[in-house]
Amino acid sequence: MKPVLCILTFCLFLTPAMCQTEIVLYENEIPNSVIAENLEVRKEKTDGADWIVEVSIPTLTCYPITAAKPVPAVIVCPGGGYAGLSIVKEGHDIARELNKLGIAAFVLKYRMPADRTMRDKTTGPLQDAQQAIMLVRQNASKWNVDINQVGIMGFSAGGHLASTAATHFNNIVIQNKEISVRPDFTILLYPVISFQDSLTHMGSRNNLIGKNPVPATRDYYSNELQVTKNTPPTFIVHAADDKTVKVKNALVFYESLLSNNIKAQLLIYPAGGHGFGLNNATTSDKWMNHCNTWLKNYILKSR
Repeated sequence: MKPVLCILTFCLFLTPAMCQTEIVLYENEIPNSVIAENLEVRKEKTDGADWIVEVSIPTLTCYPITAAKPVPAVIVCPGGGYAGLSIVKEGHDIARELNKLGIAAFVLKYRMPADRTMRDKTTGPLQDAQQAIMLVRQNASKWNVDINQVGIMGFSAGGHLASTAATHFNNIVIQNKEISVRPDFTILLYPVISFQDSLTHMGSRNNLIGKNPVPATRDYYSNELQVTKNTPPTFIVHAADDKTVKVKNALVFYESLLSNNIKAQLLIYPAGGHGFGLNNATTSDKWMNHCNTWLKNYILKSR
């Protein structure tokens, strides 16, 4: 048994609170990679909102659930403008909250797009998202996961990655073992959706596809233009006063979902700004409660 798989098996016998084992995402060579020094740095903050930059070795941290039958799973993609990752506030804190709802969680530390470490920086993050989906399904029995209830969740630029995974699953950019990389549902928090000039978060766009993308590339990664009737059901949360990522990103994606008859729910807070994570400080309302209700009523009915 290979070392990575040994770690995966060990992870199963731990309680959710204990199982915070971080595993490498790829068993062998990282695809689309260039040999370069690992410059990853974790910047710890007093408020717990730790930040990781220069990620070139992607990992997955597992938070499985012990239950009598297989449970739903969510792959969590933290945000950070494709320049870094808010790994606690939009990663591990979210995973622990999902565990409370009876959902297994997997925090994805995906690669930052960079010419220094990638041959094609536009596909690196999507490769990691697809690999994570495939890996969770491939090891569903080990992690007690329902193979047909594997979702993806993303915050800010992580929301762009999650929505890319949800709209580009027919373009498989990894070595696939005939396992679907289509998420069964998607949860987006103040997501970057569009790369159009009037809507995009320019930092995220520049980091992923460059400062002067050709129109075809810009449109390809404008995910409101990529929705089809096979796009998975989606729950979206945004704040109207978000000055970093315009709320219209959420609106145009929601409209595209409706146009294609996709089950979707959009929750817009009057205030809250950007990057509030689990708790919007302007309200006592908890978006996770709404998300849980949506999942139970429309997505996980068989449970």
